[in-house]
Amino acid sequence: MGFDGLVVVSDPYLQRRFTQADLRALQAQYAGLRDTAPTGRLRLRDLPAALTCLGSPTAMAAGKGEPLRGDAGKENSSPPKPALTDKEWSSVLTAISRADEKPQLDVNFELFLRVYAEMQLRLKGGKKARERDGGQGIKRSSSSSAAFLTASTTTLLHTISESEKASYVGHINAYLAEDPFLKNALPVDPATDQLFHLTKDGVLLCKLINLAVPGTIDERAINTKRLLNLWEKNENHTLCLNSAKAIGCTVVNIGTQDLAEGRPHLILGLISQIIKIQLLADVNLKSTPQLVELVQDSQEMEELMSLSPEKILLRWMNFQLKKGGFQRTVTNFSSDIKDSEAYACLLNVLAPECSAKPSPMSVKDLLHRARLVLEHADRMGCKRYLAPKDIVDGLQNLNLAFVAHIFQKRNGLSKQMKQVSFVDGVSDDAQVSREERSFRLWINSLGISTYINNVFEDLRNGWVLLEVMDKVAPGSVNWKFANRPPIKLPFRKVENCNQVLKIGKEIKFSLVNIAGHDIVQGNKKLILAFLWQLMRYNILQLLKNLRFHSNGKEITDNDILLWANKKVKDSGRQSQMGSFKDRSLSSGIFFVNLLSAVEPRVVNWSLVTKGEKDEEKQMNASYIISVARKLGCSIFLLPEDIMEVNQKMMLTLTASIMYWHLKRPTSYSLDADNSSL
Repeated sequence: MGFDGLVVVSDPYLQRRFTQADLRALQAQYAGLRDTAPTGRLRLRDLPAALTCLGSPTAMAAGKGEPLRGDAGKENSSPPKPALTDKEWSSVLTAISRADEKPQLDVNFELFLRVYAEMQLRLKGGKKARERDGGQGIKRSSSSSAAFLTASTTTLLHTISESEKASYVGHINAYLAEDPFLKNALPVDPATDQLFHLTKDGVLLCKLINLAVPGTIDERAINTKRLLNLWEKNENHTLCLNSAKAIGCTVVNIGTQDLAEGRPHLILGLISQIIKIQLLADVNLKSTPQLVELVQDSQEMEELMSLSPEKILLRWMNFQLKKGGFQRTVTNFSSDIKDSEAYACLLNVLAPECSAKPSPMSVKDLLHRARLVLEHADRMGCKRYLAPKDIVDGLQNLNLAFVAHIFQKRNGLSKQMKQVSFVDGVSDDAQVSREERSFRLWINSLGISTYINNVFEDLRNGWVLLEVMDKVAPGSVNWKFANRPPIKLPFRKVENCNQVLKIGKEIKFSLVNIAGHDIVQGNKKLILAFLWQLMRYNILQLLKNLRFHSNGKEITDNDILLWANKKVKDSGRQSQMGSFKDRSLSSGIFFVNLLSAVEPRVVNWSLVTKGEKDEEKQMNASYIISVARKLGCSIFLLPEDIMEVNQKMMLTLTASIMYWHLKRPTSYSLDADNSSL
């Protein structure tokens, strides 16, 4: 079986329990069950019959052409066919379900895995299987099951870190204390579950996203009444998740229901990503050009541009440590900083005037030393993201947050950036930068194994493009001829890129005057042109796959244009667009009318301007994007794209609205909506 991309689940136990082959096979079977469910929705109560019909684990993988391996990694030639009694199935569902999960609950992939894992434990003898798993199986007992399932800091297999919760609560209390809507609810008490109750209406998470990347959400689109109904809360959660994707968060395993129920491990995971994005926002050459001080030549500059913010932060930290005569190289924010020696040296280099006696290095006790380091940080005005014990324990997320905040407060780099010729290529024109951002966020939203930090650098080895091609056109990649990173030989990268272009030609992309080495060399114009065709193909395929609407017909750009104009006209509005580059679109009025046509209640007309002046256009564009995400559209454009009528982004916005509308059970068929199709 080919490599289909790493399947990642948020539950560490499930990630350890199943091999990647298992997860890919199970993911395919889950998708099949969900797509063929009678109501179009897979429910918790449907799983016993569904899993029983699927048969053995080997049979589940047979459709993929690969045997499914058991917990020990051995192939099972003839495992027992699932044959649980009704009573045993009831016990399985009780074991994996929280007290507030109902039989009609929609099943996401992770819940499916939990049921499947528990079913396997029952089939293999329960106790022995759990002993083999090191006692880390599904926990339950006749006397304490309910107490465990509803425990405040544990959701089934998910034990949250109280240190992380306290740190994130402190961040929220500090940064959102003056927010008009939240100030009566803050400060949050980290010793309670108040945080998880406060996030149930979605407002706090939306505010936190805007704090991380200002302007992501038009706050006029957030439902902020004191008493929200279920529909309004769901709109906030939908807006939150789509906006989180739009700033680079991974939300593959999180749904609106998880937020509505206040699932601690999922909420903390999302908050962690949002805060991380906020703290690392300036750790790049565009925001902090002084980082050029870390490199000596164009080759090092190229390497620096391809690094993630975390790696840049490590490089910056080692650069400063070298100034202080520190002998070791810090390679992570966990084990390498447990003794606090690197912290002590870093703070002495950045803020020697804030040092005090005794020196941390003169203290042998690690907790005491860590405490002195944090006192030094306090004196230089750095917020605390961790306690002394968190340093000694090497909690990576909190140490990363701590170092990022030190960088924000005082990076120790020269304000007079040295003039070197290889800096010229760092800045791009605004449209190229926006398009790179849109494509990067779109790629990251697909759930591939590699996280993209810079499109022009991270795609050059061809591997990520192959992963994206396999997502967009499943089965198109021949993984036997793919070269997996790290790739040192340039011709291996070219081989990957050549296969990408070969697939592109097979699916009718326009690829005149582009070769594999153009991608390897980072040709921005050609890379953006290819990614646009890939993104457009993905959108059109999604629309085509709604076969009950399109009857299997190919969808074209013109079909989308005709559909949008007809929806607006049928709603009684007069605005129309001649094409996706129609200059009248800059006012935003057409898209407001289109959103209102597909869901009349979603637009607050008192917030819509005439769109005549630039300021009015900006307000309309910002509102349109947030309302579309609030409906459930996954879009990655910026207000400027609407104001400047970026043809590509106008198509993606319209197509996303069309896709959301057509996939609703209540929507009419495509042929009924547009007689020309």
